[in-house]
Amino acid sequence: MKFGFCIFTTDYSISPAEVARATEDRGFESLLFSEHTHIPSRRSSINPRYGKEIPHEYLHSFDPFVALGAAAAVTNKIMIGTGICLVIERDPIILAKEIATVDHMSSGRMLFGVGGGWNREEMENHGTNWSLRWKVLRERIEAMKEIWTKDKASYHGEFVNFDDIWSWPKPIQKPHPPVFVGGDGERTFERVMRYGDGWMPHPESGNLYAEKIKRLNDLANKEGRPTIPVTIFGAPKDPSQIEGFIRDGAMRILFWLPSARADEVLREMDRLTDMVKRFH
Repeated sequence: MKFGFCIFTTDYSISPAEVARATEDRGFESLLFSEHTHIPSRRSSINPRYGKEIPHEYLHSFDPFVALGAAAAVTNKIMIGTGICLVIERDPIILAKEIATVDHMSSGRMLFGVGGGWNREEMENHGTNWSLRWKVLRERIEAMKEIWTKDKASYHGEFVNFDDIWSWPKPIQKPHPPVFVGGDGERTFERVMRYGDGWMPHPESGNLYAEKIKRLNDLANKEGRPTIPVTIFGAPKDPSQIEGFIRDGAMRILFWLPSARADEVLREMDRLTDMVKRFH
């Protein structure tokens, strides 16, 4: 079983480099950074976890790829990545280069978690229509895979369209860093099967996933694919629920860390280190 952390790195909390070093020093496997490019001050969108209230870290979060560069520079073993990247708010040609660059800087340790997002006004400020966000995400990921895997890449879709281009570096991981699709909706498994390499649900307290993981891998088996790895993102810090996720077939469990000063974050990391020792 693999254990790791996820966090919004901010301008007022523990630095990306320090939390990355602490993750590796404590023997954890991975560290994922979340993102919001901005939060519109006037909006009707409701956060699925917090309602109309917006956590302070959403307004202050660092760019995840700059933060990942800092994390890559001070670690040697842990996997680092996005949890999640709002692909619908990013240019796919630039994003493909950012991800390949981090994969090189980390010697092949990049994990690419993606999702459709919840903040309608935020994505509309980037020119993305809310109702089309999943189609936009799919095309951008498909286009990035072309860039990552071909010396001369092109893509022609409804929302992404470019003729032959050259773009290096290519990722160290082949064919590319794994794409973990976030979400737990009606069409999530369809998206995982079409362009994902793994599934990354964000559970509510008490949720277990045995039936869903079995259904996902039944689909994979029918398509001749290997077992789909499942990462539990933001897992409850409850040993009994962790045991349940392990029984259900999850292969990685990530715990939220607070966007706080280093002393508070390190204390929480130490507490979680003690808690997961029983599962090794």
